Amino acid sequence: MKKWKTLNSEYYFITPFGNLRKDRCELPNGHIIDGYYINEYADWVNAIVVTKENQIVLVEQYRYAGDDVFLEIPAGKIEENESCEVGILREVREETGYTSMMKPIKLGEFMVNPATQNNKVITFLIMDAYQRFEQDLDATEEIEVRLFDFDKLGDLIRTNQIKTQLFTSHAYFMAKDYLANKRSYLYDS
Repeated sequence: MKKWKTLNSEYYFITPFGNLRKDRCELPNGHIIDGYYINEYADWVNAIVVTKENQIVLVEQYRYAGDDVFLEIPAGKIEENESCEVGILREVREETGYTSMMKPIKLGEFMVNPATQNNKVITFLIMDAYQRFEQDLDATEEIEVRLFDFDKLGDLIRTNQIKTQLFTSHAYFMAKDYLANKRSYLYDS
């Protein structure tokens, strides 16, 4: 499959949160799209954080666009000259006060919405976490830390007993699958 050609680009908005760009594109069949809008956002990292007691660490916060309070996994943008691993450890520490002596396990990299957005999310699993710090929140953040039994969270998600978002659900089920496969490998060896 051939890629589209960008004939022209112009920015409508450039903000610290993201940009809106309008492109003029030519498809491989010669068709021209005069206004294809792209939301440019920074890549971000998120993590399933599991304590030594098998509790998952979630953050509860109000989300203005969703007009409600949601339970989510810790997440945030990668800062300049920061690796994804360092970025997620920093975000987890700032939002929750939790840390771990174990290296984060990368579960995957995913485009958020490649039809209209240019960014991706890099998802990690952090095991044997423990609270060592106080939260270090930005002025725009109001976050409550919530702990749930890791094995029971899936039922709460499936039955809509908690309000969450797609990235939390996806990361949770990826982590659960990763851990099940790891356990299966250990028992089969």
